[in-house]
Amino acid sequence: MIVHAGLIARRTGGLWRGILIEGPSGAGKSDLALRALDHGFRLVADDRVLLWTDDGRLWGRAPDPLAGLIEIRGQGIVAVAPVGFCEIALKVRLGTPERMPDAATEAILGLAVPLLAADPFEVSAPAKLGRALEAFDAAHKKRI
Repeated sequence: MIVHAGLIARRTGGLWRGILIEGPSGAGKSDLALRALDHGFRLVADDRVLLWTDDGRLWGRAPDPLAGLIEIRGQGIVAVAPVGFCEIALKVRLGTPERMPDAATEAILGLAVPLLAADPFEVSAPAKLGRALEAFDAAHKKRI
């Protein structure tokens, strides 16, 4: 399945753990991904993400023609060193987050994935993504 989203990953515990970034066109998915690269994340996919499951885990990668490419508004399409694929540990929906949200999940290909809301243009957004990734156990889909 291919979705309109971005996917970034950070190496944690020897594994690449990913955050799927969802929002409408122009909402700031690529902008947030670009800023996250400066916070220890790596690009997996920009704009389109190929999703699949294996052994009860959700995985993602860029479609071949888009691998290693990110759109930077005002500059165009730019090549970056990508991660080939990763397990998706968290989904972020762009928008205005609640101050103290309840834990939420969303089913993707039949698997429950932790779900957060994020304002992509907050200065702290990339740091918040890093903290959120640390707060979830991807293998068991629960807060640590």
